[in-house]
Amino acid sequence: MPTAPRWDSLWINVSAATMEPDGAAYGAIEDAAVAVKDGRIAWIGPRADLPDAPESLAETVHDGRGGWLTPGLIDCHTHLVYGGNRAREFEMRLEGATYEELARAGGGIASTVRATREADEDSLLAAVLPRLDALLAEGVTTIEIKSGYGLEREAELRMLRVARRLGEVRPVTVRTTFLGAHAVPPEAKDDPDAYVERVCDDMLPAAADAGLADAVDAFCERIGFTLEQTRRVFDAAKARGLPVKLHAEQLSNLGGSALVAEYKGLSADHIEHLDEQGVEAMAQAGVVAVLLPGAFYVLRETKLPPIDLLRAHGVPMALATDCNPGTAPVTSLLLMLSMGCTFFRLTPEEALAGITRNGAKALGLDDRGILREGLRADLALWDIGHPAELSYSIGLNPCRAAVHGGRVRGEGAA
Repeated sequence: MPTAPRWDSLWINVSAATMEPDGAAYGAIEDAAVAVKDGRIAWIGPRADLPDAPESLAETVHDGRGGWLTPGLIDCHTHLVYGGNRAREFEMRLEGATYEELARAGGGIASTVRATREADEDSLLAAVLPRLDALLAEGVTTIEIKSGYGLEREAELRMLRVARRLGEVRPVTVRTTFLGAHAVPPEAKDDPDAYVERVCDDMLPAAADAGLADAVDAFCERIGFTLEQTRRVFDAAKARGLPVKLHAEQLSNLGGSALVAEYKGLSADHIEHLDEQGVEAMAQAGVVAVLLPGAFYVLRETKLPPIDLLRAHGVPMALATDCNPGTAPVTSLLLMLSMGCTFFRLTPEEALAGITRNGAKALGLDDRGILREGLRADLALWDIGHPAELSYSIGLNPCRAAVHGGRVRGEGAA
C-alpha cells in the first residue's frame, strides 16, 4: 500500500527569506521548499534536499512560480478600532495648528472619543473591516489593536470586544492592548489623578477579567500622563500579570522608555526624543524599539529616532503602521517599509525584520516572524525578484497570497 504523505502542504519553486537573524542576508534560501503540517512549518531547506518527489510528500503541493516566501507580516502597533475620522484636523494642521494645540482645544484624541462612544459594537466592526482588509491584502497575518478611544469602562471594553471579533471574522491573529491611559477624558480634565485611579482600579481589571487584554499601554507625554501616573498603570498591569508597553518619547523625553525597561516591558514606541541612557536601559531589559514613520510623516516631524544608538546597543527595531484617525491614518505596512528606509535610513533588511521577527518580539510572540521548523506556518508569497523590492516600491502590492496557521488565504497560490 502507498505511504500516506507526511505533510499537509509543500511550497516549491520559491525562494525563502527566512529572516533568521544570523547567516545570509534575509536568511535567504534560493530554490527553497517549505513544508507545513498541523499549522506549523515541518521542514524548510533547499529544494534539492527534499527526501523524495514533492508530489509524494504532501497532500497539496503549491507552485510559487519563482516568487519569494517571507514570514507573514506583523503590524505590532495599531489603533485600528475607532469611530469617525479627523480629516478636518488634518486640514487644520496644514493651516498651522500643532498637534498639542489641537489636543488642548478639545480635538485630537478627544474628538475620536466622542465618535467612538456613540458607536455600537456592530458599527465599529463595520467601520474597521475595510482598514483591516487593506492590511491583510499586503500579507499581514498578525496585528495588534489597542483600545484608548473609549476612556470609560464600557466603551473601552466594547473596543476590545470588536478587536477580538476581528480575529473570528477574518483569518488573522489579533493581539489586544488595553490603552485606557491614552488621554484624560473631558469629564476628568480637572482631576487626571482620579481618572488614573479609575483606569487602575476599574477599567483595567474589567478588561483583564473578561480576557480582553493581552497587554497594557499608556501615553506618557506632556499632553498625556506623567511618569508617576504611568507607573501606577504599570503596577496595576503587573498585578494582573499583563505585560506593558508605552507610547514614549514622541514629543519630549520624559524617561518613559527607561520606565518600560524597569518593568521588563515589551516595547517603547515612537521614541523620536529617546536619549542614550534610555537606549541603554532598553538594551539591558530586552525592550523592542517600535518605529512609527507614518506618524512622523503625517505630523511633519523633524526629530529622528536615534537609529545609530539603537543599532550600536543591539536594540531590536520593529516597524508598524500606528493606524489611527488623527496622526497616522495608514493602512499599508509596505508603505512603512519605504518610509522606514527613506526617513529613518533603515536598510531594507532591517525594515523587513521590523515587520516580521522584531514585530513578533514586540508582541511577546516567539512562535512566528521567522521561517523555521516548529514555528507557526504564517507565510506571505510575493511576486518579486529580491526582498529589497518590498521596501523599494511605493504603491505596488506584490503579495500573491498569504498563509495563516497553515491555511492559504488569497488566490493564485496553488
